[in-house]
Amino acid sequence: MGATRSAWIAGVSSAVLWASAFPAIRIAAPSLGVFGLTTSRLIIASVTLLVVGAVSRKIRLPQLADLPRIFACGICGMAGYFLLLNWGELFVPAGTASMIVSASPIISIIIACIFLGESLTKSTIIGSVIAIAGVSVVCLSRSGIDLSSAVWIIVAASTLLGIYHPLAKPLLKKYTGLEVATYATVSASLLTLPFFPMAWPHLISAPTESWAAALYLGVFPSAFGYALWGFALARLSTATSTSLLYFVPVIAVVIGYLWLNEVPLLTEILGGSLTVIGVVFMNAFRTPHEPSTQNRTVRQT
Repeated sequence: MGATRSAWIAGVSSAVLWASAFPAIRIAAPSLGVFGLTTSRLIIASVTLLVVGAVSRKIRLPQLADLPRIFACGICGMAGYFLLLNWGELFVPAGTASMIVSASPIISIIIACIFLGESLTKSTIIGSVIAIAGVSVVCLSRSGIDLSSAVWIIVAASTLLGIYHPLAKPLLKKYTGLEVATYATVSASLLTLPFFPMAWPHLISAPTESWAAALYLGVFPSAFGYALWGFALARLSTATSTSLLYFVPVIAVVIGYLWLNEVPLLTEILGGSLTVIGVVFMNAFRTPHEPSTQNRTVRQT
């Protein structure tokens, strides 16, 4: 029970950090550019995780056999996802982007059911439909999504994030959440280094506000957010852990109000409440057995 409670706390903390990333991207992306924000965010996150690992001495070298999956995690969950999200948010409002990305758990659940043998219950299906209806209400209440190319860029980003969760789960049977976050982030940084020459003109001319937002994105939503998420994902089923991501748009509305003075509409509040109901429904009537932490082979050092 204690481990499950800790996993829930870690998952909710990740949702809060990731929700704050959407308005931060809106601040940083216009000046730093798509490639500049992607590379700077990944480098800052990599340095943060490596420093934490060095101080705590809790990061081992990964096994060679796991490198393909690690690089795949880096591409889907970070390099590709960040790149597409930064690009899309140049044209799509932060709240709208968070609504679209919040659909990624559906992709995760489908993949986990097909490839990881996890169960798909009626409560998961019904709760997902309710939650998606909620985020749709929030999204349409403010911006009224049209099928523009920018929206499809965010959809592609959401798809990559949805692939990341079940892709990382097998690694979490062997490594800690901190280790998986570090491996994936460092690999993503290496993959985006070729973009650095294109990013350089934006990096040297960006104002302090944009760099502050990039620093925040690298340290908190990226480094700490992914490490906490790995801890939660390792101890909860994919359906349960990713259901927490439906809270991201709701939290993003609150953060947008506090940070960017965006006043939430009544329909956004109603949609957010519907999202919460969907998540509660998914977990209140869930029957599949959660993976036991005692069966994991992670070496705690």
